[in-house]
Amino acid sequence: MPQPTAAAPHWQGAPGTSYTSPIPVTRTHLGHALTSEWTKIRSVRSTLWTLGVFLLLVIGIGFLVAAQTQDTDFGDVPYTIPAFFGLILGQICLITLGVLVVSSEYGTGMIRTTFTASPQRHRVLAAKLIIFFLVAFAVSAFAIGLVGLFTSGMHGGASHVPWGGSVLKGALYVSLLGVLALAVGSMLRHSAGAITTMLGVVLVPAIMPAFLMMSESMRTIGEKMQEYNAPNALARIFSLDSDNGTGGAQLGLLAGVTAAAIAGAFVLLERRDV
Repeated sequence: MPQPTAAAPHWQGAPGTSYTSPIPVTRTHLGHALTSEWTKIRSVRSTLWTLGVFLLLVIGIGFLVAAQTQDTDFGDVPYTIPAFFGLILGQICLITLGVLVVSSEYGTGMIRTTFTASPQRHRVLAAKLIIFFLVAFAVSAFAIGLVGLFTSGMHGGASHVPWGGSVLKGALYVSLLGVLALAVGSMLRHSAGAITTMLGVVLVPAIMPAFLMMSESMRTIGEKMQEYNAPNALARIFSLDSDNGTGGAQLGLLAGVTAAAIAGAFVLLERRDV
């Protein structure tokens, strides 16, 4: 006697038809990766610590410098000058955070989970770059702008130089340094190595010119290195060395180097295993 067969579940459909999942399937896109990276960057302690120290340095040192200045000190310079002194140290915080955004996942092995959830590796790296840049730029512009407002309130009417440009260019410069650090971290996949490399990129060009210019054959290299190092670039952006430009060439060089590093990071990401 033939045994009765159980009725097929309704979601299986009739024999010969294709399977339809009862779970709705949504095609992923860059927006999902951006949401994921935003959740990561705002929920880890390293972000709070590094950005907190950055704000403390830029705003704290900026306020202290502004309090020690006189009205006559701002005749030919913008009110954001006090923020420059904090940025010299604060940029190290953004460099550190840029490295940790990507290298920390390699260190803990979480990058495997990230790439399993989003097999399009280029999309993950693009989302990290976008989210980090927006966060770094917003925080930097806020800190520089706040110092400018505080200084202008204390020395109102003393400066004839508009300072909005220094807010945008100063924030852009240190944010690009952080993005460069993120790209280096993606290529090296090691926090200590990437941070050390970036410290060398920032500090060596600021120290070496003093030794290179002692030799006639190396003087030209030393002068160029001195012209384009990070402290001098920021000094020109904040009009401390306006006779030699406003930092546009230095900003352009940093943007070019950062773009090249990002391209290298994308190439290596696709060619290497996790």
